Amino acid sequence: MHEIGKIEAADKPAFYRELLAQAEGLLHGERDAVANAANLSALIFDAVDDLNWAGFYFLKGPQELVLGPFQGKVACVRIPVGKGVCGVAVAEGKSQLVPDVHAFPGHIACDAASRSELVTPLVRDGVVFGVLDLDSPSPGRFTAEDQAGFEALAALYVSASEA
Repeated sequence: MHEIGKIEAADKPAFYRELLAQAEGLLHGERDAVANAANLSALIFDAVDDLNWAGFYFLKGPQELVLGPFQGKVACVRIPVGKGVCGVAVAEGKSQLVPDVHAFPGHIACDAASRSELVTPLVRDGVVFGVLDLDSPSPGRFTAEDQAGFEALAALYVSASEA
């Protein structure tokens, strides 16, 4: 059993270095993509303040994301590519940092309490196959430092998990 400790960091870069180190230990030696997504979403939800949802969506077919492992309230099961923050992240192949989801054109409100969102694509061999999605009840919760930290976690997930 892998022990996860409370992260005591003075700044965001230090916090994300420690979170990444804990994630590396958690995923070490495990190649199953579902198991790794489940454990990583639990780690994120426990370690990162002010989240109401943390989890994964995976591309099933060319035009649809399907819900994967997550922590938080029940979620939308299917999201069309190009729709909502997750679908746009897949269509554009880049992270979406949204300070106010109500101002995002076509936002899909799976949880009405969500006010800001950060979605990072999962990319293997240049192809997007899913996203890591984070929601917060606070407007403006996510910063460029958070984006960089979660992009590193997404890359770790991809490298640790079999296709």
